[in-house]
Amino acid sequence: MPRMDAAAPLRTELYPAIEPYDSGMLPLDEIHTMYWETCGNPRGVPVLFLHGGPGGGCSSEHRRFFDPAFFRIVLFDQRGAGNSTPHGEVAANTTAHLLRDIERLRHALGVNRWLLFGGSWGSTLALAYAQAQPDRVLGLVLRGIFLGRPSEIDWFLRGIGQVFPEAHRAFVEMLPPAERVDPLRGYLRRLFDPNPQVYLPFARAWSEYEGRCSTLLPSADLARHFGDDSVALARLEAHYFAHQCFLAPNQLLDHLYWIRHLPAAIVQGGYDMVCPARSADDLARAWPRASYTVVPDAGHSVWEPPIRAAVVREVEAMKAALAR
Repeated sequence: MPRMDAAAPLRTELYPAIEPYDSGMLPLDEIHTMYWETCGNPRGVPVLFLHGGPGGGCSSEHRRFFDPAFFRIVLFDQRGAGNSTPHGEVAANTTAHLLRDIERLRHALGVNRWLLFGGSWGSTLALAYAQAQPDRVLGLVLRGIFLGRPSEIDWFLRGIGQVFPEAHRAFVEMLPPAERVDPLRGYLRRLFDPNPQVYLPFARAWSEYEGRCSTLLPSADLARHFGDDSVALARLEAHYFAHQCFLAPNQLLDHLYWIRHLPAAIVQGGYDMVCPARSADDLARAWPRASYTVVPDAGHSVWEPPIRAAVVREVEAMKAALAR
């Protein structure tokens, strides 16, 4: 049974805002360059933040989940996202590329092992990296689980309409009626059109659709935030979804034996409609040693206060374990 969200004697508030003590642009190949930054304690326990999307990018607020006195906090923007260049680029952009990028960053920063923190697509990437490099991982804190399975992609494109019909209708009605049965194909055609007058409205519609479905209660601010920087998010999500996230069917559950020995925490919004709780439940059942917290009054967004508090609490619990 999952451990339901409840009061605990661990910190639940974000840490104060901080600035990086180091940052840079790491060349990856002839196309891509990665933005990275480090915050907190240069001699602390390394923790790697893996952002969502694909294409979501990092923000200054993401630094605040971690105790800066204890952790050496590492953030980076995945290929095509955030401050990495070129923005929104899908060439040479696959899950395998991202896993190699993380290893390149680890070597560049002189990290031996690090704690992984990932939500949504970040949970996918954290699991894939840990399974590829189990000896480099101290543990995992995962939120809003997405396993990259075809059923999860289909839910995002079609199933959400059962719960958010207005948001889904606005999403698919960007397309002519004949193309609405396969919205991913229709969006791919337009998101990669060279004309900004074509791709920008579709990028904004894709991103606002996700934003409108990400919270338990409507949040106009979050929907606008998703729409403000929409091109990378929409292009990269569509690209990855079209290729089944570059994962074999059920790969992350089938390969869980590589990491079952690692400490892990799973946090899931009970009313998450972007990444429904079935995936978190499947992961928790396959990983009995992992702690599993269902937050009953939250959706998908980590910025909903109950989810945010639960995630901070699990990071604090992991910190206490690492300190022993």
